[in-house]
Amino acid sequence: MKLAFALLLLVLSSSFLEVSLAGSVFCDTRCAERCSEASIQDRCLKYCGICCEKCNCVPSGTYGNKDECPCYRDMKNSKGKGKCP
Repeated sequence: MKLAFALLLLVLSSSFLEVSLAGSVFCDTRCAERCSEASIQDRCLKYCGICCEKCNCVPSGTYGNKDECPCYRDMKNSKGKGKCP
């Protein structure tokens, strides 16, 4: 009984890991495109990644188009300014 439960737990956790990694690949790809022309690449990629993971979308292009993703557009930093590049 304990062995069956342990196997079930292992299968479920590995499935969850695959889903988590799939989201990261999506965000990494979209943010690399979004930040391709940014003057400060590492900062752009960091904040784009945070916003993408939370909103599950990144606007197309390297600038603007934020209406495509209202969550991304409306996220603010501690100073009340736009957080997402």
